[in-house]
Amino acid sequence: MNDPTGFQKLAISDEISEGDSRPFKLDGHRIALVRHEGKIFALEDRCPHADATLAFGMVGNGAIACPWHFAQFKLLTGEVLSGPACEDIKTYAVREAGGVIEVKLEDD
Repeated sequence: MNDPTGFQKLAISDEISEGDSRPFKLDGHRIALVRHEGKIFALEDRCPHADATLAFGMVGNGAIACPWHFAQFKLLTGEVLSGPACEDIKTYAVREAGGVIEVKLEDD
């Protein structure tokens, strides 16, 4: 771990531009980083409907859409907003400082 709070470095801030999302792996976890409306979000990079990567989906209105069947998930909470997926996805605590994006994999 990078520090006692459990956050680990995942990306350089410049790698994720506004409206962009990218896939990453950290300790066996598939994570989609998304920059939307000036904020960074970290989500499980897996649509529960068909195991598609969400990182290549469309981002807008506070949500990301699966590129395969267009299930939508709320960026802030991972809540499924529209099917065909019927399960929420995991979200991760994320912070950005000094040009680095860090993610916390587990809650305390």
